Amino acid sequence: MSGGLTHLDSTGAANMVDVTDKPATTRTARAEGFVVMLPETLALIREGDAKKGDVIGTARLAGIMAAKRTHELIPLCHPLLLSKVRVECEEDAGLPGLRLTAEVRVQGPTGVEMEALTAVSVACLTVYDMVKAVDRGMRIEGIRLLAKDGGRSGAYRADAA
Repeated sequence: MSGGLTHLDSTGAANMVDVTDKPATTRTARAEGFVVMLPETLALIREGDAKKGDVIGTARLAGIMAAKRTHELIPLCHPLLLSKVRVECEEDAGLPGLRLTAEVRVQGPTGVEMEALTAVSVACLTVYDMVKAVDRGMRIEGIRLLAKDGGRSGAYRADAA
């Protein structure tokens, strides 16, 4: 994870993990989340008729911005110079709703799982904010890490849900 494992010092205070001696490697992470809504709300988003504007475009941008600021939101996360952040949003009529995914990449000494999870979380919250006036019963669900590569712990792939 971006901040890695923390430890308590002799005073009981938490500290950011020292990554000085860790090699810089390419690290990637992918995460997903879902916004479940009424079919009418999904149609409103699809047709571009939300009063606040382009829901999907705004959610993607918000997710990208959030990934870049994860270290400001999550204590003990290292600030990272991200080389890639991509947020995608696809319609899932089976929910009904939207499936949002984020992929984040860095060349560095620590991973980007927290950045991917933050990107998806904020993108989902943005969808909710933009159409909450027409559907307050929306649910944000299933935010999870799908995959990570790089670093000492190697690759991780989530089980199919």
